[in-house]
Amino acid sequence: MKKVLVKNAGELVTCKGKAPKTDSDMNELAVINDGSVVIKDGLITKVGKTEDVLKDINEEEFEVIDADGKPVLPGFVDAHTHFVFGGYRAEEYSWRLKGVPYTEIMERGGGIVNSVESTRKASFEELKEDACKRLDSMISFGVTTVEGKSGYGLELETELKQLKVMKELQEEHDIDISATFMGAHAIPSEYEGRSEEFIDYLIDEVMPQVVEEGGTEFCDVFCDQGVFTVDEARRILLKGQELGLKSKLHADEIAQVGAAEMAAEIGAVSADHLLKASDEGIEFMAEKGVIGTLLPITAFSLKEPYARGRYMIDNGLPVALATDFNPGSCYSESIPLLISLATLYMGLTPEEAITALTINGAAAIDKDLEIGSIEVGKEGDLVILDAPSYNHLAYHIGVNIIERVIKNGEVVANHKE
Repeated sequence: MKKVLVKNAGELVTCKGKAPKTDSDMNELAVINDGSVVIKDGLITKVGKTEDVLKDINEEEFEVIDADGKPVLPGFVDAHTHFVFGGYRAEEYSWRLKGVPYTEIMERGGGIVNSVESTRKASFEELKEDACKRLDSMISFGVTTVEGKSGYGLELETELKQLKVMKELQEEHDIDISATFMGAHAIPSEYEGRSEEFIDYLIDEVMPQVVEEGGTEFCDVFCDQGVFTVDEARRILLKGQELGLKSKLHADEIAQVGAAEMAAEIGAVSADHLLKASDEGIEFMAEKGVIGTLLPITAFSLKEPYARGRYMIDNGLPVALATDFNPGSCYSESIPLLISLATLYMGLTPEEAITALTINGAAAIDKDLEIGSIEVGKEGDLVILDAPSYNHLAYHIGVNIIERVIKNGEVVANHKE
């Protein structure tokens, strides 16, 4: 049995809880001053004041990680990414900076279709190598669990290729990966004007094969203006539920189409983006316990108004934060930038941002019983900050202050060395 002791945390930010937090509870981090954590075989077995923890163990039997008075937090959960893709869209980003409208970018071959073409052409080995490098970067920012979506294939072979990359990396990489099938990311060019036929193809041919291959937990649909309608998205997601895939949505990002309401209606785990979500949709999601996963770096990158984070929290919605890392609208896995935007422009307190990246992020991938907080029975996923207080995550704007990252009791990133 591997025994690990993480001791002398100036602030042990436990984020204690086994369910998503809402309202004022998002400000409650359950901090233990001068705290320590015992991890055995990857799971947390004891949490408390250092003095109390050390009374009950023989320190010589443990691998000791001394936090030396620095803050210790749960590992971050990035609950919405598209990290497996081929090619890049830097030229498209340059066009956008010069004011080229999205419709013209699409006419030039940009947008999701660009990434679909590149991902279809890329070999499995190329996709896996690039995805592994991206995970290395994510872990350096303190991310210990990440959700990843397919959706750059829009046909069986490439969708399975993306999901297989995630499945293999789940076995080989230090980060845990929750895989999401997102074949309904866009209408591929070969089905232009025939959305119902494409949906039939996804439901009849692609989704059963995805489930048969195993390793995929969620089904996601881009439900918005110009993509999939509420009725189309409902049909796909209910089929996913029938096959054992839990539901997620890209919801009401471009226009208010009622996607938030539908997410609540079908019992989705999360609805993401929500830039244009209605008051009624937010309230219905809160009533049904759907997580609102907000993606401020995407709004920042697209120069769009931010989702109403403050309003959502004040009206009882459990809010998570995620990067939306992807090659087009948000080519960034930066947790520091995410925290800065959430606190400066979405009205979240530093405490709410931490909750949104830990226990609520875990809830957004239905893993709040396993990760997202520092308490007995959960996985030993921790980050140590190179700062005097957890408040520096927001205060030290846009700077990575992660010193060490611990996954299942193992140090997997060490910026101290």
